[in-house]
Amino acid sequence: MPSAPLTRKQVYRRRRIVVFGGLALVLATVFYLPITLLAPVQAAPPAVQAAPLPQAAAPPVTLPGYGAAAVGAVGYPGLLASSGSSDPLPIASITKVVTALVVLSAKPLGPDDPGPGITFGEADLGFYDRLLSEGGVVADVASGQVMTQRNVMEVMLLESANNYAESLASWAFGSLDAYVGAANAWLSEHGFAQTGVVDATGMSPSNLSSVSDLVALGKLAIADPVVSAIVSRASIDIPGYGTVENRNELLGVDGIDGIKTGTLDESGACLLFAQDHVVAGETITLVGVVLGGPDHDTINGAIRQLLVEVDAGFSPVTLTADGQVFATYTTDWGDAAAAVPTESVTVAVWGGAPVSAAVDVRPVTLAEAGTDVGTVTFSFAERTVTVPLALDATIDDPGAWWRLTNPAELF
Repeated sequence: MPSAPLTRKQVYRRRRIVVFGGLALVLATVFYLPITLLAPVQAAPPAVQAAPLPQAAAPPVTLPGYGAAAVGAVGYPGLLASSGSSDPLPIASITKVVTALVVLSAKPLGPDDPGPGITFGEADLGFYDRLLSEGGVVADVASGQVMTQRNVMEVMLLESANNYAESLASWAFGSLDAYVGAANAWLSEHGFAQTGVVDATGMSPSNLSSVSDLVALGKLAIADPVVSAIVSRASIDIPGYGTVENRNELLGVDGIDGIKTGTLDESGACLLFAQDHVVAGETITLVGVVLGGPDHDTINGAIRQLLVEVDAGFSPVTLTADGQVFATYTTDWGDAAAAVPTESVTVAVWGGAPVSAAVDVRPVTLAEAGTDVGTVTFSFAERTVTVPLALDATIDDPGAWWRLTNPAELF
């Protein structure tokens, strides 16, 4: 039986369906597909991994049983070990390290600068006569003699000539009293609360310091290019004067490269020393002091034994290794990558010093393998080591099919 012909209303309705359906398809093609296919994907947040931080135990250190002693290291606050009194004690000719640094604060020299000429006169002859009569170490001087500032400092620090210390201080500040005032002000400004001086030489037992202050003073001395260059020399030939020999018998032994001896009835044998020691390819600089020793041979032997133990207390610690994962990324479409270090880093760390790590990484959308994504920063003692982190794999675009079938993940 033939179907009834469509009414005009039905024909019109069907035409509307076709037209609007086509229009919807056109709109989907024009808007939905481009938006879906071209829309940026959501960034993948990083999942930070805990960094393994090996810790070495603090080593035993044998310190002298007499006087007072301490050892520290550049880059480490305070002391690594100490023994004996922590109070201020007489420091003898270690005082001359203060003299050198205070004079350089007023009359600075470049690393290779000889400095101005200093002309010796009647006052300098008076320093010589008085200090000789008091039993102090003195070096020859003549009226009208001219020496550079650096040469005068060399005689003072290596030969420990007390008259050269007074001549240098008087030249730099106009008088010995003015020097003493400037020196104590300098000590206060630099935080040496347990250190005070009454002269430039160290001959007075009233020149006092603690072992903790002296380790800090030694760090300043070896950081100064002029002082460190002088005290590390076994001898120096000075034109018109002769050869000056370093009184530090440990110089050049076991890596020891300074700093200053001292001897006084009230202080015994003293030595402020520094040593360079290589661990894991890096140089560790130790600074230590012994006060109140029975004699220099005894304290020299104790210092050598002490340094063997302290050196052994620094061990290599691996902070980052190839392929070590510090964060991971996982995308909604199944790609995955990790944040790994761009280099392997091993450092020397004193046993017992805590090591901490802070990972700073950012979210990633689409990126090639090797893309920088952040850093990991390690902290120990006064040091920080920052290592860049990069992706170990590429995070690719999810592709058209995933985009079309997962619009909710895009918007």
